[in-house]
Amino acid sequence: MKEFDQFKNDKNNTEEEGQKKKNQFTILKDDSTDGHGGYGVGSVSLENVSPVIVDPNEEKAYIDMGALHARSAPEKRIKFIKDRSEVPNGKIYWIVWVTVDKNEKGGFYAGVGSCQLVVDREIRRGFKSMPEHVNNMDRSLKGQFVVDHMDDASKQILGDFLRDFDPELWENSAEELKQAFD
Repeated sequence: MKEFDQFKNDKNNTEEEGQKKKNQFTILKDDSTDGHGGYGVGSVSLENVSPVIVDPNEEKAYIDMGALHARSAPEKRIKFIKDRSEVPNGKIYWIVWVTVDKNEKGGFYAGVGSCQLVVDREIRRGFKSMPEHVNNMDRSLKGQFVVDHMDDASKQILGDFLRDFDPELWENSAEELKQAFD
């Protein structure tokens, strides 16, 4: 198994010590199937997808790779139920599936799919629509931009995060993405 710098825990680089955590978007690498036709053919590679958590309550956005396995910071120790009405006092978060790719100009944001998450820490319950998460991750992988259902404040936080995270990725991205945040 390959080890990537962004997944290493560096004692000098932890949030507990008040320093900014080192994060980066994952970039598409080699095709794991490489035409061999055996096990894994037809499987989806998530190597170029990074989950960004948008927290409009704290007015911040951050990469949390734990979201790939439903283990992001907002999801930990929460039991998710299918009825949103059972979480009336929940805080809203957004898990945004950001796909990054490369072309002749360099890296760019290839797709973005946002999904709402409602969490009530007090009762340890939350709501999320798994079909929405799966479908919007798929749309992101296919190069679509799904952010129109986000509230304006959350969309602004996400847009600022994507612009500031790597201006080159933003500049190389499609005009459709840039217009989605205007």
